Amino acid sequence: MPTTLTGQVERVTFENEETGFRVLRVGALDDPKQRGPIVVVGVFQAVGPGTRVRVTGDFVRDPRRGEQFRAESLVAIEPATLVGLEKYLGSGLIPGIGPGFAKRIVATFGMESLKVLDTDPERLGNVPGIGARRVAEIKKAWVEHRAIANVMVLLQTHGASPALAARIFQRYGDKSASVVQRSPYRLALEVHGVGFKTADRIARSLGIAGDHPERAQAGVLHELGALSEQGHVAVPRAALVERAAQMLEIDGAHVEAAIDALRASERVVVEEDFAFLWRLHAAEVSFARSVRRLLGAPAARLPGLEAAVEAFEKRRGLSLAPAQRAAVEAAANEKVLVITGGPGVGKTTIVRAVLSVFESARLSTRLAAPTGRAAKRLSEATGREATTIHRLLEFEPRSAQFQRNADAPLDVDAVIVDEASMIDLPLGTALAAALPSPARWVIVGDADQLPSVGPGALLRDLIDSRVVRVVRLDEIFRQGSESRIVENAHRILVGEPPLSADADSPGADFFVVQRREPEEAAALVVELAAKRIAKRFGFDPVRDVQVLTPMHRGPAGTQVLNEKLQSVVNPEGPSLESRGQTLRVGDKVMQTKNDYERDVYNGDLGVIVAVDPAERRVRVRFDERDVDLEDTDLESLTLAYATSIHKSQGSEYPAVVLLLSAAHFVMLSRNLLYTAVTRAKRLCVVVTDPRALRLALSEVRREERSTRLRERLRENS
Repeated sequence: MPTTLTGQVERVTFENEETGFRVLRVGALDDPKQRGPIVVVGVFQAVGPGTRVRVTGDFVRDPRRGEQFRAESLVAIEPATLVGLEKYLGSGLIPGIGPGFAKRIVATFGMESLKVLDTDPERLGNVPGIGARRVAEIKKAWVEHRAIANVMVLLQTHGASPALAARIFQRYGDKSASVVQRSPYRLALEVHGVGFKTADRIARSLGIAGDHPERAQAGVLHELGALSEQGHVAVPRAALVERAAQMLEIDGAHVEAAIDALRASERVVVEEDFAFLWRLHAAEVSFARSVRRLLGAPAARLPGLEAAVEAFEKRRGLSLAPAQRAAVEAAANEKVLVITGGPGVGKTTIVRAVLSVFESARLSTRLAAPTGRAAKRLSEATGREATTIHRLLEFEPRSAQFQRNADAPLDVDAVIVDEASMIDLPLGTALAAALPSPARWVIVGDADQLPSVGPGALLRDLIDSRVVRVVRLDEIFRQGSESRIVENAHRILVGEPPLSADADSPGADFFVVQRREPEEAAALVVELAAKRIAKRFGFDPVRDVQVLTPMHRGPAGTQVLNEKLQSVVNPEGPSLESRGQTLRVGDKVMQTKNDYERDVYNGDLGVIVAVDPAERRVRVRFDERDVDLEDTDLESLTLAYATSIHKSQGSEYPAVVLLLSAAHFVMLSRNLLYTAVTRAKRLCVVVTDPRALRLALSEVRREERSTRLRERLRENS
């Protein structure tokens, strides 16, 4: 059971205004069982010295700082003494009131000081030294402070953060508390960061009817948002009505009316009986328009093609196969070209050859990929600079806008993009819009991999639309034919089980080990990743070995595996607790959200090099660059000894240990298994329940996504 304590803030030891994380020293406790001041840490609204507070949470022991009270909620209580009132007003919490003015205000109004500020702030003009201008400043600051505090009191029981309360106040001003109480569903409809579930909890506690029109609208947007998180762009209207009605437990007619209202307010688009979030519909339309624009400006055949190809072959000491040569020739002749194929078919060689041909023709060419790791691999493979698509388009974090767009296009003659299966619809739309009409666009990727984490299936839709030239590569070349990893990847694509090498074979790079029970399989994975692979193959357990699994939860999920691997690979050292996980110096971690200001992106791997438990800060080394992350930033940091297959997209690892359990049945598919296996460069070990393997090989439709891009691309083509 949580503990509730009441006391007075003696000192603010640390605070971060952006994140809301604060460390307070609280004394004068009402509970006689508590001796002396306590250290209170947590995310809550700003409070100053002298403020009486009621905190709810639990005592925890920090390895370095000793006992602390981790607050789940904090409520400010009006000071009970004149001295406390002076400290409260003079704490600096209210701009315009310092210790001196606080003393004068309390001397003038006594214990009525807060009431004067609330109801008749003009009376502050009676305080010696406070003029009309300062009265106006104090009045404005006090209104804002009270409004945010009131909103926080309303929202704290629903898990809202101070940053969220501040956004609500920014949107509604001094009407914030009224909106929260009278129209809570407006928060989900109008304030970024407020979800339907939070708004619904507030509304139901206030007694608002379940079939209220605003609830139905918020529920429809929630369902469309949930479907977009699953990758879908367009949803059949009838299916949306059924889903929303079931979730909201209301009649379908109310949902139909909500869809019509959202359509009228331009939050939702309905087209040919499909419903779209407005932004995703706009993205599809824009992408199709950009592709037609590029194709509408014909490309001149590049001069000196044969000589450039021959020079490339001589320089590299190789001879392009007919399919590879055809791909290079297509790049020289087409405005938009897709090159697709699996591992070992020579996509990297083709990218090098195309780049050589473009440079011979003096085309200004840029290389890009969706993630930092994929861009680094592309740069290493070509010997040329490659960037993330965000950096190519000059993303500006503060405005959350790309500086390169249709009005300010890229100054290039050609762009080559690798790992295109990872590009979601919004990012692909931004890139296509920023390409000047004369430019060539070469899109390289493996269409059989999992689609992007974000909404859409851009690469597959482009290929299936048949409006752009597509070169498919299926011949495995010598360097790949000797690898059982490559061989098994292609077997998986046609539904055949992967073949395991002889355990004693010196050059073996692929093993299949059967374990039916998830706990037994997880134990073997830990032993393999942490000990046996390192002993036999010399791979470093942290740097070289990556454990992959389909899901996060359960006995065979990433959470359990990370805890077990950490306890074996990195059991000791400075650490802190964050969101149910221990982060320790030496741990392998992954960033799970894009952080444009720090130039760290979803899927980037790093190693923790420093931990400060007192300020709840860690330093992570990402690709030889150190990045400091504070408490709320840690929400986007997770242990990465084991990670999901989806999160591994665009990455390659020297050794992969893959765990497949029958408990993963809702996720298993041929594309998922194929993607996991192709992440391995030199070694792949699959620990699997035979039933899970059979299910994965038989399932080919699980990753299909609902979009209208193929049809849109074909229009007027």
